[in-house]
Amino acid sequence: MAKVIKAHITGNVWKIEVKVGDKVEEGTTVAILESMKMEMPVEAEDEGTITKILTEEGKAVKEGEPLFEFE
Repeated sequence: MAKVIKAHITGNVWKIEVKVGDKVEEGTTVAILESMKMEMPVEAEDEGTITKILTEEGKAVKEGEPLFEFE
């Protein structure tokens, strides 16, 4: 069953740091969100392989919105 990495704040996706097939470990920065002119890294909470990117750079996201799936 796929696990999900979610946005921890409301903001804009400034940069996506991974691609499908990348292996991540706990603490790996997978994206950077921008909110109120501050850049906030989104980190993987577990290890796995990115299977799906559910967002794109420049997109506005809400807190709790899924950004990536990984297994």
